[in-house]
Parts: sequence; C-alpha cells; structure tokens
Amino acid sequence: MPDILEKWEVQPHEALVKADDGILTVAGEIRMPLGNFPRRMTVVRLRSGHTAIYSAIALNEAEMARIEAMGRPAFLIVPGDHHRLDARIWKDRYPDVQVIAPPAAKEAVEEAVPVDATSDILDDPEVKLVIVPGLEGHEAALEVRRAAGLTLVTNDIIANVAHPHGVGAHIMARLFGFGLSEPQVPRPVKRGMIVADKLALAAQFDAWAADPQLRRIIVSHGDVIEANAANVLRTLAEALD
Repeated sequence: MPDILEKWEVQPHEALVKADDGILTVAGEIRMPLGNFPRRMTVVRLRSGHTAIYSAIALNEAEMARIEAMGRPAFLIVPGDHHRLDARIWKDRYPDVQVIAPPAAKEAVEEAVPVDATSDILDDPEVKLVIVPGLEGHEAALEVRRAAGLTLVTNDIIANVAHPHGVGAHIMARLFGFGLSEPQVPRPVKRGMIVADKLALAAQFDAWAADPQLRRIIVSHGDVIEANAANVLRTLAEALD
C-alpha cells in the first residue's frame, strides 16, 4: 500500500454510525504487510451547514452520499504525519475543501496535498481544533460540543483496538500497544516517536477528564470509548506520569 493514494480506492469499511447530533464516524481498515489494521474517520457538521472531515477515508458511494446529505465537506483535517493516505483523493473529489494539518506535520502532509492552515479556521463555537500539547505540534484533536455533551476526537495519542480483525492485526495491536485489552497510548508514540513532553500530554488528558460534559472519545484506531471516558483519560495520564 502506498503512502499516498492517487485514485479513489475504497478499502474495507463499515457503515457510518451516528455518535451524536451532527457527528458521524466510520470504522475502516488499512492494508498492511501483516494484515488489515483498523482506522477511523469522523465527520462533524458545522454551523455553516458544511462538514469537517477528520482523518479521511474513501468510502463507497452510498456512504459518501450520507456525508454530503449532512453537509458538503469544507475542511479536511489531516490530524498527524501518518494520516495522509486518502488526503489527495479527497482533495481531488472536493477541490474547494480547505486542508488543515498540525504545524509540525505540515511538511509531511504537503507531500500529499497543499495545507491551507495549521491552526483552527473552522469558525464554529461548538467545534474546536486543538494542537495537542507535549507533541511538538504533530497532532491535532477536535472538541465537539453538543447539547448532550462533549465528544473528543483524537488521533494517534489514544488507541483502543479491542477487536482487531485477523491474526496480523491482533499481533500488531499487542506488539505496539494499540489498546488490545484497554485504551493505551501506543508504545511507539509514548516512547518518543511523537511524545516529547509526557507531563504536558498528561496535563491535557487530565484537563479533558475534568470537563463535566465529556461523553465519549473517538479514536483514529479502534473502538469509540463510550463508557467512563474521563476515567480512561485519568488512567492514561497516570501512566505517562
């Protein structure tokens, strides 16, 4: 599998699921040498009536139609250096979409697609782009506030691959600490690939956990964390400390 797709290529994926009002998420798979590995895209409706796409995945036409019915994509968020696989083909499909990437990931992302911004340009009081502290500008998260509470959308800093498909995915999840038995900060991330300041990241986890509106965490790899989201974040913070 190339690092950057050149044409619309649909890999295995499930149906879009409603996480909250104006939030859709879909679980897909990416082909890797040892087997397919789970990945996830999240779609957020903005007050403008358009949508923001977080960690894009090419879907079949029926599911793409569901996204467009909620709102034509206006922003394409590439949340980290390694989530650019589908970025170019999404830009080709929606030429007017504005691409957002964290500042330290800009160079890598621009190998796939021009980056329009490295900070929050969503212009929505209920949807906030966060450049995650402690990662030297390599990761972006979203805070999405709805009447029912806060949905946190994160990238590689939290993994929850509790149901890997196939032996290869199971081996990779266990070997690299992608949350096979419980949500984890993956080992390659924690051991310096991205995390430069563990205390700063732990402080951000604690701050999110302290928000009384927190309802769920949507991760880029694995299942949505619906139960005890605040406790999960506190546990992750303690492990970093």
